[in-house]
Amino acid sequence: MRYLFPIFFAFLSPLIAEEAELSKNDSNNTEVSSTQKNEEPAIVRLPDGMMKIGEVTFDPKNRQIRVPCTINTLDELLEFALVHENGKIHESLLATTASPLHIHLAMKMLRYTASEELYFIEKEKGVSSGKFPQVAQEIRNAARIQLSLEFVKQEKTFKLPIRDLIVNTVTETTMPEEDWIFGGSFMSDGKFYAETSGEIACIFVSRGSLMLFAGKENQNDEVWIANTKRLPAVGSKATFIIEPKEIPKIDTKKP
Repeated sequence: MRYLFPIFFAFLSPLIAEEAELSKNDSNNTEVSSTQKNEEPAIVRLPDGMMKIGEVTFDPKNRQIRVPCTINTLDELLEFALVHENGKIHESLLATTASPLHIHLAMKMLRYTASEELYFIEKEKGVSSGKFPQVAQEIRNAARIQLSLEFVKQEKTFKLPIRDLIVNTVTETTMPEEDWIFGGSFMSDGKFYAETSGEIACIFVSRGSLMLFAGKENQNDEVWIANTKRLPAVGSKATFIIEPKEIPKIDTKKP
C-alpha cells in the first residue's frame, strides 16, 4: 500500500519544492507525478517494514539505505564511486537511475547529519579560496558513514566495503580505511545541486557531491581505478549500501 508521509522538518521544504519541480518534467514517472499535487514525495511502506522513495529503499530501524546500481567501468581512472546515469559516468565506478534527491531525503529522514567540512569556501562562484568551513567535532563524527556494495559474482553474493573495490595505482593497494562523510550537497539557483550534477559519492572531492571520501589522495584524480579482482563484469547489477558509522566514545572521566 502506498502512503504519503508528511515531512515536518523545515529544512526539507526547499528539497520538496525541488522534487515537485522535477516531477513536472517527468510525466512518465507515476510515483513522482502522483505527489505533484501534494508537493510531497511519495513514500511507500513495504510489508517487511522497509520504506521506499523512488528507487531508494531504507530501513528506519538500522538506518540502512539501499540504492540499485550497475557496474559502470573497470578500466578508467575514477573520481566517483557512484553517480546518476546522467552524471559523469566516464569517471565513476558505479551508475544508478535513482534520484540523488531521493537518496538525500532518505538520509534526512533517517537522521543522518551532514557536514560541510570538505566543501571549499568560494572566493568567487566556482573558484576555491583554499579554505574550508570550521565544523564542530560532534557534527564531524555524526556525518561519518559506511559505504559498501552488494553484488553477485560466480553465483555467490558478496557485500564488500567500497574501499576494497578501488585500488591506488601508485601504492597498488586498495583504498585506506579512511572515513566517508555525508556532505549533503546544497541548493544552487533554486535547484538541488546533486540532482542536477548527478554527483552522489565522490572519491576526488567535488563541491556539492552528496557523499565524499575524506581520506588521503582525495585531491588526486589520477590514482584510483577499479579492483577488477573483486568486481563482477561491467553492466552487472549491484546495490550501493549506506550505513551509519559508529564512532567509539572516549571516556574522559578520570579512573
